[in-house]
Amino acid sequence: MALLDETPHAMQVTTRNPGDGSTVATYPLGDRAAVDAAVERARAGATWWREQGFRGRRDHLVRFKAAIATNAQELAEVISAETGKPGSDALIEIMLTLGHLDWAAKNAKRVLRRQKVKAGLMNFNQRATVGYEPYGVIGVIGPWNYPLYTPMGSISYALAAGNAVVFKPSELTPGPAVWLAEQWARTVGHDVLVTVTGDGSTGSALAASRVNKIAFTGSTATAKKVMATASQRLTPIVAECGGKDAVLVAADADLDVAADFIVLGGMGNAGQTCAGVERVYVVDSVRDELVRRVVERASRLRAGGPDAHYGPMTLAAQTDVVRRHVEDALRSGTAVLGGPESIGGRTIAPIVITDVDEMSDAMQCETFGPLVVVNRVTSLDEAVRRANATPYGLAAAVFTRSRATADRAAAALHTGAVSINSVLGFASVGALPFGGVKESGFGRIHGADGLREFSTAKSVARQTRKAMVDLSMERTDKDVHMVARMIPMLHGRSKGSHQ
Repeated sequence: MALLDETPHAMQVTTRNPGDGSTVATYPLGDRAAVDAAVERARAGATWWREQGFRGRRDHLVRFKAAIATNAQELAEVISAETGKPGSDALIEIMLTLGHLDWAAKNAKRVLRRQKVKAGLMNFNQRATVGYEPYGVIGVIGPWNYPLYTPMGSISYALAAGNAVVFKPSELTPGPAVWLAEQWARTVGHDVLVTVTGDGSTGSALAASRVNKIAFTGSTATAKKVMATASQRLTPIVAECGGKDAVLVAADADLDVAADFIVLGGMGNAGQTCAGVERVYVVDSVRDELVRRVVERASRLRAGGPDAHYGPMTLAAQTDVVRRHVEDALRSGTAVLGGPESIGGRTIAPIVITDVDEMSDAMQCETFGPLVVVNRVTSLDEAVRRANATPYGLAAAVFTRSRATADRAAAALHTGAVSINSVLGFASVGALPFGGVKESGFGRIHGADGLREFSTAKSVARQTRKAMVDLSMERTDKDVHMVARMIPMLHGRSKGSHQ
């Protein structure tokens, strides 16, 4: 089985549709014993999985990918039922997920295989190689906003690197995780991808277990708790946390393109996107026109209900966060679209507020809702300074027709990813690593860095002939003299030489 065995009724998690409150499903609530059992099963599966080698794992992962693609509509319905997002959004999430699974499966050998490295002149007698080996079992703790795409950003690369995975999804959205485990059992078999459902206590048990590494996605506060627990066993962790992502709009930007992407990044998935859009800094000369275009597009969006562009808040408590940030923003700013009246239960219509105090919670803390703040700046350099002036550093976007300006701004932004003339442009590119800096986390998923994140480097130096200088315990005065002469020869020059 890929899912934990049944537990008593009192030890269950019930999921409900955020739109109408109807019950979706019930799942076991895994306790410490259940988590430990899952980890041991995965450890046995890891042995078999490692033995498949790069080619075997690639073939299995491609079949797994095909099984997901063939049943994509069914999976989309599972995602929609528990998150409340439209079916079209769920299908796009699946498409993005499969792109990364494909890249990881097909590039793992190239990135991780043992390769020769230069040993240097002094070590001409050594054949130096480096290769990457799997950790063993990776514990993945997933979020609720993108319950497939985000955790699979860790799972796909961990599996491709040769690890087994124990996946603990959010208690709000365990359905996609259970569905994945069932597909794996039918397509591949063996306890390589094991799902354990439950609440925060289940995640804590996984962090305290004997997994070899933890991949966590969630709030910065929770990441610190996971780190504290994992530290008891010195278990390493990769953490993808929150963001307060900014869009920078230069005077020469294509304002139609910028407005389209601001609305997509700010309102898509009801604003519940860690690398979406929460702040916009626009150069004063085009500020009014950009605001007009953003408001015009956002006002056409329908929130919740049939044919909605986005659904309700998946987490009910997030509604209160959005309300506090809107009220906070309006102490200094002006609502140009919506306001407190836009918040109707768990469904929130688009809200756009301008000229908000930079030190307010609405500008410094993650909102995670369909609220976009637009502030004017005198220059793109000022926009960069303001964008950097939060504890977060996940992603940002720059809109300008000048390549030099865009490159200069991208280099100055203290974030893990930057999109130029788009938003979330990096999210679908399998070769690009993703992760944050500062309180947005550390470590990387996706790309070659993501494959290495779930691997340990092993160095091998093989002596092929006698060394130039005998450095053994029986070295002679001649050897020592040779070393003394070689030090200034090899390292005495203060200027680097051209290769």
